[in-house]
Amino acid sequence: MKFAKPSVFHFSRIILLVGATFMLHAPIVQAAGPRVASPGPGMFYHGVYPGGKSGEEDDLTLVDLQSYEKTVGAKAAWVYFSDNWYVDRKFPLGTATWIRDAGSLPFIRLMLRSKDHKIGHGEKVFTLQNIIDGKYDTDLTAWGEAAKKFGTPLMVEYGTEVNADWFGWNGRFHGGGKHEMVNGKSVPIGPARFVLAYRHIVETIRHTGADNITWVFHLDVTDSPEHAWNVFENYYPGNDIVDWIAVSCYGALTPKDPEEEKVSFREKFDPVYPRIEKLAPDKPLMIAEFGFTAGFPYGKPAPWAKAALHDILSGRWPAVRAFSWWNERWENGGGHKHDTTMRVQDIPELRTVFVETLRENKSKILDRVKILQTP
Repeated sequence: MKFAKPSVFHFSRIILLVGATFMLHAPIVQAAGPRVASPGPGMFYHGVYPGGKSGEEDDLTLVDLQSYEKTVGAKAAWVYFSDNWYVDRKFPLGTATWIRDAGSLPFIRLMLRSKDHKIGHGEKVFTLQNIIDGKYDTDLTAWGEAAKKFGTPLMVEYGTEVNADWFGWNGRFHGGGKHEMVNGKSVPIGPARFVLAYRHIVETIRHTGADNITWVFHLDVTDSPEHAWNVFENYYPGNDIVDWIAVSCYGALTPKDPEEEKVSFREKFDPVYPRIEKLAPDKPLMIAEFGFTAGFPYGKPAPWAKAALHDILSGRWPAVRAFSWWNERWENGGGHKHDTTMRVQDIPELRTVFVETLRENKSKILDRVKILQTP
């Protein structure tokens, strides 16, 4: 599928569905292998990104995972990490293997971005159009073949936090809100390109027979920029390929975060939840990333996390069936007082919150995923 130029939007093989979601006439190969099932009403998976060394989310180790699990007193059902294509386009076999050997499920952020990527800028190599045009089909096929050979279940997402413009796959960099008429409806080009790219990635990988992958659509709690064309609903790839919906919902990210004062997890998530239910009422939902840094003058991570975990585990949002803390630290410049840390190992009060909450809700929390074997 090609976009001849930003103002021309040719769709000879697609039809428009409700909510500006597009589906290919030629159906994507359906997954028939093991996928991660919802844990059931009132039950939750406990996952984590356990932190690394560089802040690139791909250099985590078994020691990082063991340190987190020992600190909170609980096993992680899955371990979340990035597969950065500016490092290597191969399936991350080494990381996936040690995660599996440790008794957790590998959850891979498929990050198609080049070495000169910058937060808040467009991607020059792995553009949505290049993906749609099949320029990386050889790499994706090899990745899928390796995932199939890996054999055991995986969770995979592409387009992390797609409705936010800090990553290069956001529609802002791919035609944005420029509209074209398709089947009598005006469609924003940027999000529609993402839909086609996501579907192309899944189709290419599924054609290798890699049906052991559970596919995740990952949005941010805030549409940024806050324009009608950029709402996360416009990016949804379709019920036929998405298995889970994931959301990022952070508090303060740095000690001098200009976007935060005293905003709770609940205040951020409440307005978004009904939209997600309407978009995909039959899909389980996870809080894939949440966190709050130490050192923020208007709030502390422990009470913020305690309230968030209480609301999640109380069933306030019934579709939410999993949560994973972003257990990371990084430098922001200007001295250590400006650095970010969300690590439970570094914050005694936060450690107490996790230990007590996970222990008190032990009967609700699963440390291993359930596998759905589809016919």
